[in-house]
Amino acid sequence: MKHARRKPRGRMRNRVASTTGALAVILGAGIGTANAAGKNSAAPAAKEAPLGVADTPDAPPHPDAPANPDAPATLKAPHTQAAPNAAGQLTLPEPRGHYRVGMTNLHLVDKKRTDPWTVDGRPRELMVSLWYPATQTASHPAAPYLEPAAAAHFLAVRGLPPNAVTLPTTAGHLGAPVDRKAGKLPVVLYSTGRGSDRATGTALAQDLASRGYLVVTLDDTHDDSEVQFPGGRLEVATMAPGTPASKIIAARAADTRFVIDQLDAIARGHNPDAERAPLPRGLSDAVDMKRIGMFGASLGGAVVPEAMHVDRRIRAGANLDGQFFGPAKTRDLDRPFLLFSSQNHNRNTDSSWSTFWKHLDGERFDLKLRGAEHLSFMDYEVLWPQMAGLLGLSQAQLVQMFGTIAPDRAIEIQSTYLAAFFDKELRHHESPLLKGPSRSYPEISFIR
Repeated sequence: MKHARRKPRGRMRNRVASTTGALAVILGAGIGTANAAGKNSAAPAAKEAPLGVADTPDAPPHPDAPANPDAPATLKAPHTQAAPNAAGQLTLPEPRGHYRVGMTNLHLVDKKRTDPWTVDGRPRELMVSLWYPATQTASHPAAPYLEPAAAAHFLAVRGLPPNAVTLPTTAGHLGAPVDRKAGKLPVVLYSTGRGSDRATGTALAQDLASRGYLVVTLDDTHDDSEVQFPGGRLEVATMAPGTPASKIIAARAADTRFVIDQLDAIARGHNPDAERAPLPRGLSDAVDMKRIGMFGASLGGAVVPEAMHVDRRIRAGANLDGQFFGPAKTRDLDRPFLLFSSQNHNRNTDSSWSTFWKHLDGERFDLKLRGAEHLSFMDYEVLWPQMAGLLGLSQAQLVQMFGTIAPDRAIEIQSTYLAAFFDKELRHHESPLLKGPSRSYPEISFIR
């Protein structure tokens, strides 16, 4: 079933390393600093966020990039500052695939590891969401964007009370049975930006699920801004300031391998959920452990190659505008990889991308999304313009943060090209989109 499309909504000038830090500067949330403005921007400039790692050799600051001179005229109009409806309800673009979408949350406990960001020796706990093609969705409620405690914290750190807006209702239906017509489901994992949470990849996750993928979005407890566990327990970021990026990435890669192990347990008929919450009917038979990919945004993009080195079950990876840190960028990688950047960021402006590119021995792609900025690759792209009035953001600041591309268009292009990449590498379905420029998507440039 095709889902109805919504009208476009909502753009950060220079690419930032810390997603939440960038938002904090613009929104006054006091969570950090970021390079938030160019020379001619309306918002005051701030120093680039060091990601807590500027004093380590694997964290050079990203250089200022010049304005993109070749952006097409159709991209030069600023965003329309869309507002939430009368009830304060925020929305996300509807998935564009043929399947309805189901969603379930898993509480996973790794008893073999201690939490790297606490001092009490507790075992590593994670929350993940599984998005998949579903049937009988009418009898299953739509999943909230965030659970209540996490939602309140998400708004509070942006200076908003819990009732200021209602976060989106997702396209996922809680616990709906897997649609067996979709067959075996290739698995794609998602790692978010630093200080964000797994929900900020919802638009892309639910779209890929509607195209026949099992998408697993990971929270990294005490690294992410907020993680709500069953029973309403909320865990917030406790990571020490100055933590090296390489340590963060190593912890997330270990989390990823553990999650893949739990997916394997599901495929073998087990239920790894800590509370033994029922799994969606048909899930065990649907998990395809032979076709696994991974993508990440911002710092999450740097996690992907490290996870691929840690776990060879990941057969293809994609980085959405994230600078690379740590040793993974200088290790040869023999599996397909997609670099997907904002308008002023690619391997010609980021030495970490240039270095990484030289070590790719598998099929490789380097795409640039004109009119986009760093934050365009997460749900902030569509949510922030809807909250602009509440947050005191001007049109100029929105353009500075998210670029000139319309929000729904940004999500459409990202999901389309991610699907084309994973279709090619996991399903062996060739797409003309990966062979060169497309008239349907003039915003995409191939960096040769």
